[in-house]
Amino acid sequence: MRIAGLMKNDMIDGEGFCVSLWMQGCPHHCKGCQNPETWDFNGGTEIGFIPLWNEIDNALNANGVKRNFSILGGEPLCPENILNTNAVGLYVKNNYPDRKIFLWTGYTIEEILEIGEPCNYCLAWADVIIDGRYIEEQRDITLKLRGSKNQRIIKIDHYDNGDNILMDGGNVIYVKRFN
Repeated sequence: MRIAGLMKNDMIDGEGFCVSLWMQGCPHHCKGCQNPETWDFNGGTEIGFIPLWNEIDNALNANGVKRNFSILGGEPLCPENILNTNAVGLYVKNNYPDRKIFLWTGYTIEEILEIGEPCNYCLAWADVIIDGRYIEEQRDITLKLRGSKNQRIIKIDHYDNGDNILMDGGNVIYVKRFN
């Protein structure tokens, strides 16, 4: 898989201390993007799953500090990245169920649901999705976890019965979980 980077003590992208993984490659090319170096699908660094998982394990457990996990990009959910993103997300969720996983994507939740499998598998492991492309004309640096006003913070509540409830402000979207 190709990644743009792994930050082991990120206090910006998520809540509390986070380990943040940037996937390499993005089809959106948003005007004013803060990470244009992540656009090239041939850029970044090639890394295997086992070495990456070892780095993630070490970072999540370093110095006895409980860290959450964030996946950003590039575009984690584009066809070129989705299988690797799901593998990493499921690895972290299965091995660290008490950690919150944040996912940034240029796709809206409606697009994710419309695209379907395997894009919507992120609903099985993500706890918070920040959705929508960055729109430079709607830039607002005062927003929590977002760069432009069109982007939303969507919290996913996972229930033991296999269902997910997505909360977008006052709106509730019911989604069946994929196991």
